[in-house]
Amino acid sequence: MDLQHWLNEAVANHEKWTAEHGAFTPHSSLHVDPAVFGSALAELQDRLRDNYPFFHPRYAGQMLKPPHPAAVVGYLSAMLINPNNHALDGGPATAAMEREVVDSLAAMFGYDEGHLGHLTSSGTIANLEALFVARSLHPARGVAYSSEAHYTHSRMCGVLGIKGHPVPVDDRGRMDLDALEDLLRTGKVGTVVVTPGTTALGAIEPVHLVLDAARRYDARVHVDGAYGGFFTLLAGTDLAPEPWKAIAECDSVVVDPHKHGLQPYGCGAVLFRDSSVGRFYLHDSPYTYFTSDEMHLGEISLECSRAGAAAAGLWLTLRLLPLTRDGLGEVLAAGRRAAVRWASTIRESDALELYQEPELDIVTYFPRTTPLSLSAVDAASHRVMETGMNAPLDPVFLSVARASKEAFAARHPEVTADADGARVLRSVLMKPESEDYLDTLHARVLSLL
Repeated sequence: MDLQHWLNEAVANHEKWTAEHGAFTPHSSLHVDPAVFGSALAELQDRLRDNYPFFHPRYAGQMLKPPHPAAVVGYLSAMLINPNNHALDGGPATAAMEREVVDSLAAMFGYDEGHLGHLTSSGTIANLEALFVARSLHPARGVAYSSEAHYTHSRMCGVLGIKGHPVPVDDRGRMDLDALEDLLRTGKVGTVVVTPGTTALGAIEPVHLVLDAARRYDARVHVDGAYGGFFTLLAGTDLAPEPWKAIAECDSVVVDPHKHGLQPYGCGAVLFRDSSVGRFYLHDSPYTYFTSDEMHLGEISLECSRAGAAAAGLWLTLRLLPLTRDGLGEVLAAGRRAAVRWASTIRESDALELYQEPELDIVTYFPRTTPLSLSAVDAASHRVMETGMNAPLDPVFLSVARASKEAFAARHPEVTADADGARVLRSVLMKPESEDYLDTLHARVLSLL
């Protein structure tokens, strides 16, 4: 895709639209000297080089990659206007786009027309909104989430002043159902957070089984799909369908288009199965919501001003890569195939050990050290990461995840527990190009041992 061409098209179309409203003289206070601008821009471009190459498959560290060119063009097209999707008069066109993409996300998860939802500036805010509604419905009951859930849940429980209940995990890093049942039996929990795709290991928690348990105790279920949600597109083909199909019966779900949805940062989403929860957002404003009797997006959001450009970027992307198995799903499938194949290669290696079987596109592994102990594994994992990322030639960018001695004992009892835990290497293969680069990546990691 010729990004330069389509960016030029976007700017040209913007200039045509602005010309339709008549000429005017820009204020002198906004004028800057072209030479000064050029110098400042050159400095900016130079400073931006102080980044890791997120675009390249040699970067297999965190959940980072540039947006799709369609998202860039869509975002820029709207950003030049700078609409605000808080109220319809602030962004009528992008508000309509937001509703369309939210409907598409809802359909992907199996929600019917009675849903309610909107885009947010992040998955953190999206989860905050879901827990805000949970508190409103069960003010005297807390929230349960697995000990491997994203830390945002414990943090947001603190913000909302509700009790958070971490639930132990099983030997695959998923919420332990027996421990959850024991907690639900106390009556202290009003909402259970379930994660189909944990951010450390990519473990798929059993949404369907958690849902069954929660319903027996009159508890709500919130799905944190910020990282894993888009893998719903692979349900029944690449992945077992049960956890993903159960999302349709859960009370709320969060997904981050700025992760696997190919969007720039500033694009999360929260969806509620029952639109009646909109009553908890009710508020009044003396100077907005007056141009239409339709519901304004700001009336169902804790955030006020939100970038309409985020909706435009996602809308254009989904026109080209729809939420189907053969559309956006193929982008995710490539990363998952890479993870599964790398796991197989690691199992055959004498130098590396697979920490846990990958379920999505995150691979965790560690060097086979002598002696094979937690302290040795920890030091070797850290050394590989540091050496790889600082190599002057052919660098490779990995990350590490901390694993407790109990977690190690459950997965690798052969590793001597001479420390409280150890770091293991962690690679996120969310760029589809990782599939073709995998052999090079594996060889480079081996060279660092």
